[in-house]
Amino acid sequence: MLFFTKKYFIKFFYVNIFEKLGMWQKMIKISIPSNNILERKYLLDILFHQFLAIDYETIISKEITDSYVISFQNRSIIIKDYFFSLYPNDLEYLHKDSIPKTVIFASHKLFSEENLPILFGQDKIEISSEKIISHIDIFATLFFMLTRWEEYVNKSRDEHQRFPHTASLAYQSNFLHRPIVNEYIEFLWNMLLELGFEGERKKETFSMIITHDIDEILRYPSIKKVIKGMIGDIIYRKNLLLPFKTLYDYALISLKKKNDPYDTFDEIMDISEKFNMQSHFFFMAGGESRYDNRYEISDPLVKTIIEKIKNRGHKIGLHPSYNAYNNPKLFTSEKEQLETIAESKIVSGREHYLRFEVPTTWQIWEDNQFEWCSNLAYAKEAGFRAGSCLPYTPFNILTRETLTLIEKPLTMMEVTFMEQTKKTSEFDALAEYYLKITKKYNGEFVLLWHNATLYERSMLQYKESYQKTIQKFKDLL
Repeated sequence: MLFFTKKYFIKFFYVNIFEKLGMWQKMIKISIPSNNILERKYLLDILFHQFLAIDYETIISKEITDSYVISFQNRSIIIKDYFFSLYPNDLEYLHKDSIPKTVIFASHKLFSEENLPILFGQDKIEISSEKIISHIDIFATLFFMLTRWEEYVNKSRDEHQRFPHTASLAYQSNFLHRPIVNEYIEFLWNMLLELGFEGERKKETFSMIITHDIDEILRYPSIKKVIKGMIGDIIYRKNLLLPFKTLYDYALISLKKKNDPYDTFDEIMDISEKFNMQSHFFFMAGGESRYDNRYEISDPLVKTIIEKIKNRGHKIGLHPSYNAYNNPKLFTSEKEQLETIAESKIVSGREHYLRFEVPTTWQIWEDNQFEWCSNLAYAKEAGFRAGSCLPYTPFNILTRETLTLIEKPLTMMEVTFMEQTKKTSEFDALAEYYLKITKKYNGEFVLLWHNATLYERSMLQYKESYQKTIQKFKDLL
């Protein structure tokens, strides 16, 4: 019995030693310079914890150095710092001159794509058996794209006070259509593999979230709206027969022989359920501008629709009014009103008109205890505004805090695609491109299709593209 106990103890001791040794060999230690520490720690968390799910230990250098050093198994990756080392004081980087003046494009066997955009650093990678020195500053690029500090220091705004895509470095340098954050993640992972890293990374799954911003409930809520529509048929649609069709449709709707063209809720849910998916409906609950108040959240019809959505297992979210994106009091009031009507906690949503201000809007969603929002996309140009097709936690660049809120970048808004294409074939091809590139990086494709566009006359030709997009996603699984 004693012999068995000793033998068992020896075996247990050595097995644990070897297991711990194996874990030690896989453990990563990362040395960071001693300035801008909160920003650097955020980047390590994003890259190694959220995106790759690799354990690591952070070591803060005793002085400001010009490199990040990633060490494991007696090997190291040195990433030269071409950004934060230039700004020894906290928040010193927050000015327009810090935005890169030029972007160079480079190719290398460690890249996942040809012509990787280099925002910070040089086209230089030194490789030996035990060390890689990258003069491409991965961390500065991720910080630039994910935090959107570019939008804080660049005061360009469009007619709705939104940061325009034309002012972004990504658009000006022609990489807006690429999820370069994901490309940089693969670059880092390939460097780890090149040096024989034996650990595993997080296995992401290609997914889709279907969302619907409910700007309007009915196309013809009153005879006044009908008359306005008839005038629009003549002036904007330049069709003298169309007003009579509008009036005829309204008569059928009034007699309950036809659904209002914007009452597509059942059809939307039918389509989602056909593909075994959920729809997220984002409702408005107030407003103080001419872009708001197209329906009252307390309207019995709205309450009936919300109840129907909940009963069928789909989700209710918030679509804050036009001025709520930087107005905490207004935002909270609307959230509370929607929760009262929905009789449930509201944890997701998207801003009206995609109005968004760094970092104010994120902080408002955070302070109201939302789980996720999907605000990052440009209204007039498709692309990856944050450079990512994966969800992530934002960073408040002013308070220097990592939020618990999750940003799910919006991949496709049908109105944007419609404005960029002239034919449904072009529309479908554009949707397929973004589906395939998101699939390549096992990302999350966030689709926005308004309830009103399915049967809106000017957009009716794209109705089939809605199901085609979801079907293509299923085909790619």
